[in-house]
Amino acid sequence: MDAKLRAPEAKTHRSEPGGVLLDVQSLSKRFGPTVAVRDASFSIRAGEVHALVGENGSGKSTLVKILSGIHAPNSGEISVDGTRFKSFTSPRASQAAGIVTVFQEVLSVGSRTVLDNLWLGADGSFTTKVRKTDKAKRAQKILAELLEHPPRLDSRVEDLSLSDRQVCSIARALLRNPRVLILDEATSALDYDSRSRLFRVVKRLCAEGVGVMLITHRMDEIEEIGDRITVLRSGITVGTVDDEKWTTEQLVVMMTGSDHLAPAAARVETREHVTDAPVVLETRGLSLAPGQAPIDVQIRAGELVGLAGLEGQGQDVFLKSLAGLGNVSGDVVRTEGDREAVISNRENAHSKRIAYVPRERRGESLFEWMSILDNFSIATVNEDVRGGFLSPRAAARRFSDYVSRLSIKTGNTTNAITTLSGGNQQKVIIARWLATKPEILLLNDPTRGIDINAKRDLYRLLGELTAEGMAVVMLSTEVDEHVELMDRVLVFDDFECTHEFHHMDLTRQGLVASFFGKDSRDEHGLAQNQ
Repeated sequence: MDAKLRAPEAKTHRSEPGGVLLDVQSLSKRFGPTVAVRDASFSIRAGEVHALVGENGSGKSTLVKILSGIHAPNSGEISVDGTRFKSFTSPRASQAAGIVTVFQEVLSVGSRTVLDNLWLGADGSFTTKVRKTDKAKRAQKILAELLEHPPRLDSRVEDLSLSDRQVCSIARALLRNPRVLILDEATSALDYDSRSRLFRVVKRLCAEGVGVMLITHRMDEIEEIGDRITVLRSGITVGTVDDEKWTTEQLVVMMTGSDHLAPAAARVETREHVTDAPVVLETRGLSLAPGQAPIDVQIRAGELVGLAGLEGQGQDVFLKSLAGLGNVSGDVVRTEGDREAVISNRENAHSKRIAYVPRERRGESLFEWMSILDNFSIATVNEDVRGGFLSPRAAARRFSDYVSRLSIKTGNTTNAITTLSGGNQQKVIIARWLATKPEILLLNDPTRGIDINAKRDLYRLLGELTAEGMAVVMLSTEVDEHVELMDRVLVFDDFECTHEFHHMDLTRQGLVASFFGKDSRDEHGLAQNQ
C-alpha cells in the first residue's frame, strides 16, 4: 500500500466514466473523549466534482486528513478504484493510492524557488527519475494553465503574492496526476482570475476521468462546478443532493439541523445613507508604489467601504496603510471633530481608536499556545487589573458580552484557541479588537474560510456596528459580499484606485469587469444596471 508512486506521466484511470472512484463507508475518528467524525459515508464518481459542505467544526477537516493519510480512522473503510483500505499509514500512502490534497493553509517553503516547491517531496517517490529539464517543462506548462502571468521558476516563493503561493501548491498537486483531487478550501486564498482558471483545469481533469472533492463554504463555487453535494453535520453524513436539486437555504438547514436561519447578507434598504456623516479617516496623496497615482479617499462614520480587485493589486497595502503599517508615501489622516492627526504607525493608529484585523489568522493573529480567553483579552489586558493583579473573572465577564453578540461557540474558555473551529477563532479575534472600543474597524478578508452561518453572524454584526456609527473598511475577495454589503467599493489595479462604486450602482458583472480595467458598459455587453 505504501509503494512508490507511479510516474507523473501516467494517465491511466481504471474507473469507467461515472463509476465510483472513491468510496467512504462509516468512517469515525475520536480524539480522546471528543468525537470529530462519527459516521461519514459518501462516494465520488470518476469525472465529477463532489462538494462537501458543513459548518465549521462539522468534521470536514478531520475527514480530509483521514483521506490524506494524516489521521487514521477508528473505524470504517475507504475504497479507491475498487481497492479497500482500513486507513492510510502516511500521506505518501494516500498519494500512492491516487489521492492528492490541496489544503486551505498555503503549504510552501518560502526560501526555496518555485520549481523546488512544485517538486517538493517528489524525488524518490516516483518509479522513474525525472530530469531537471523535464521538471521545468512540466512546471511551466501547469503554471501557464493556472496563471496568466506565471512567476519565474527561479523566483523565491516568499516573494510571491498569497494567491500565487497557493497556485504553486495546487500546481504541486496536479504534477502528481491525482486520480482523486481534494481541494480543501484551496480557493479561499485565490483571486478571481486564478479561481476561474483553476475551475477550467478542474473541468479538464473531470473530462479525463479524475474525481474531484471540493470542500468550500462558497455556494457560488458549488453552483459553478459542483455535480453533487454531501452535507456533514456533527461528524455525520446528513445526505447527498444532486446539483440541480438544492438551494442555499436547504443546505443551511441540513448543515445546522434548524429551520431558523440567520439573516442573509443583503443590506437593509431602510438604512440611513451616510453621505452626510462626518469624515473620520482620509488619505491625502497616498501612493502605494513608486510612480503610481496618488489616492485621495474619505471614509465617513457609519460607512461600510469595501476594497476589491485581483489579488496583489494594492488593496492589501492600502488597508494596512490605514492602520499605520507598511511603507507608503503620502498621508493617512485621522479626523476627530476639528482635530487632525497623521497616522504613522500601528501604535499611533491604536491610540486614535483604529483597530486592524489581519488576514491570516494563524500567522498574524492567533496565539496557538494560549487559551481562548487569553487570546481575547491580550489587547485589553490592562482593563482586567484589580488591586495590582490580573483578574480572569473580569476578562471572562467582558468576553461573555462578545460571546453573546457574535454567537461564539467556545466550550470551556480555558481550552486552547486551536480547539475552536476556524469561524469561531475568527470571531474571537474580532471580539479582541472590538473590546478596544474602536471608532474605525479595518478588516482584511475576515470571512475567508468560515462557514455560511458564521459569515451571516459577521454580516449582522457589521450592520449593527455601522448603525452605531463605526466606520468599517473591509477587504474581501468575494464579489457577492461587495455587491450585497457595501455602501461603497474601491477597486484597485496595479497599486492604484481605478474605480469607485456606490451601492446603488453595484452589480456583480460591473464589479468583475472593473477588475480587468474594463467599464461595465463597454463592448462586452455588461450592463451597469440590471
